[in-house]
Amino acid sequence: MVIRVVGIMRAKQILHQLKLFANQASSITGSVPKGYCTVYVGESQKKRFLIPISFLNEPSFLELLNKAKEEFGFNHPIGGLTIPCKEDMFIDLTARLSGL
Repeated sequence: MVIRVVGIMRAKQILHQLKLFANQASSITGSVPKGYCTVYVGESQKKRFLIPISFLNEPSFLELLNKAKEEFGFNHPIGGLTIPCKEDMFIDLTARLSGL
């Protein structure tokens, strides 16, 4: 029970930070539709993606967010949330999540 509460608190913290970064990214790069957030994906060159906020509840996507937190903390170099993974892996994951 305690582990679940800690996990929920961590997810809420990540979500809060993600909302701040999405707002910052939208003000820099243009408007982001309601219900979506901006993420940057790639190893050397980053590509911008808009993802549905509903992905943030998925365990596989939360793993990516935890990797991003480990690598960048909450200070992302290009202003938006940066996810350190290969672009094709990210596209595959989002395609699977879209099919749910």
